[in-house]
Amino acid sequence: MDGVTEIGWEPHQIALLGGGPPAAVTVALVALHLLGAVETGPRRTLCAAGPEPEGLGPFEGTVLDCLHEPLTARELVRHPDVRLAVALTRIPLAEDGLLGHPRLRPTRGARRRVEFWRERHPLPAVRHGLTDDDTLLAVALHGDAALRLLLPRFALRTGLTTPGAPGAPADSVRFSLGRGRFLRWRDEYEDSVSGDWGGGTGHHGDHAGGCGSGGGGGGSD
Repeated sequence: MDGVTEIGWEPHQIALLGGGPPAAVTVALVALHLLGAVETGPRRTLCAAGPEPEGLGPFEGTVLDCLHEPLTARELVRHPDVRLAVALTRIPLAEDGLLGHPRLRPTRGARRRVEFWRERHPLPAVRHGLTDDDTLLAVALHGDAALRLLLPRFALRTGLTTPGAPGAPADSVRFSLGRGRFLRWRDEYEDSVSGDWGGGTGHHGDHAGGCGSGGGGGGSD
């Protein structure tokens, strides 16, 4: 069964509820990597590669637009356009009662629902035979553990995971891209609702690759 269709949320939405903006950006970068739309460069940078894939969602499209110039994943989280995209992603979640005030944190109901889906879709034992949707769902639900199993080289090259980092406690999910140990349900994640973003989120069609000699194509780990 297609887990993403079954849940009814996009992978980056699941990740946003579970780990905040860094987790959502992590999932978006994995999606773009699987589509071959980004390549890696020196010093853990990424940049757009080739034409924009058809049918790309608004959040992933915004992340890709920001990669016209090489950026690290941490820089992407702080990019004004990405912060705006996070804020827009939060609107329907808040309207569905999944985010509450004062800082649009996940509600208890949202936490329980994500925990239910995490138990229903445990971390795969192996990566062989997984579809791209399976991979994205695993990363959204299981964070670093899924990245290390399913996309170890890409995750290390881009700083989405860190070598030798301690694992998260059994009742939490760790995303290395977050500040320190970015655990599931952490309250103090960056508030992307406020701030002066400026700029737009429109897509620009074709994207020229060019992260330099350290680049590696996307689509396979």
